[in-house]
Amino acid sequence: MRALPGDVALAILADTPHTVEMREALREELGLNDPLATQYAAWIRSMLIGELGGRSLETREPISEIFSRQLPVTLLLAMYAAGLSLAIGVPLGVIAALRRGRRVDYTIRAVTLAGLSVPGVFASLLVMWLLLRLFRWSSPIIYATPREDLGEHLAIMIVPAIILSWEFLSHVVRVMRAGLVSILEREYVVTARGKGLTELAVVVKHGVPNAILPVITITGVQFGTLIGGAMVVETIFGLPGVGRGIVRAALARDYPVVQSIATLVVILSLGVNLFIDFAYAAIDPRITFTRSSR
Repeated sequence: MRALPGDVALAILADTPHTVEMREALREELGLNDPLATQYAAWIRSMLIGELGGRSLETREPISEIFSRQLPVTLLLAMYAAGLSLAIGVPLGVIAALRRGRRVDYTIRAVTLAGLSVPGVFASLLVMWLLLRLFRWSSPIIYATPREDLGEHLAIMIVPAIILSWEFLSHVVRVMRAGLVSILEREYVVTARGKGLTELAVVVKHGVPNAILPVITITGVQFGTLIGGAMVVETIFGLPGVGRGIVRAALARDYPVVQSIATLVVILSLGVNLFIDFAYAAIDPRITFTRSSR
């Protein structure tokens, strides 16, 4: 990012008359004339002492305040997308498995293939165009929190959440379908059918509880993908979240903000994956954690 053309000092002074001396003075004030190693060491120190990277070069606002303001928006969007993906994807995966090789199975698989193939940027722009063209509807311009106005909040979040959930939903459907197909062919399931259990009872008692375990695993893995997708969706729909914030900071060459937010998002993703691992072990008693002998 440092190698790209652009100067944060020039971006800050762009709207005001200035001289080269003024720009150099601002660069000195911001510490941009220090060696890169010195700047990086200062940033590491601020992360370690809890300042989360110090202050924004552009606005001089503490990065901790920027992150605490933007993170709830992104987390809510990711939660809505994950909730939609699981609520819709699991039943669709079950239907596709039970109707394997039929038209409904092919239809569901085609939709999931599109979800894995269509770029988020294209899907977002296409949905916005269709909503505006067919229904004369566009999402609200000003973001509202659930406490401020729940109706307005849902109105601005529902379409981005649906778009963001498409890829995750596709993974859920494919994993759920493959897992259920495999389980329904196992010997103990065949035995259960032989004992007189109905197909519904076999699916509910033996199929879904076992097939859903891999879905829990990919939920943690896909969290990072949701955050990455949120950067595109938030930017297009104007949501004041982490994704839009890091894109804006990158365009302004606000290096500390980009570094800090990217690092914090990675830490958050690792934390979610760790939580999913422990949750998986709690749900499935066969999973245990053992200490390596090496």
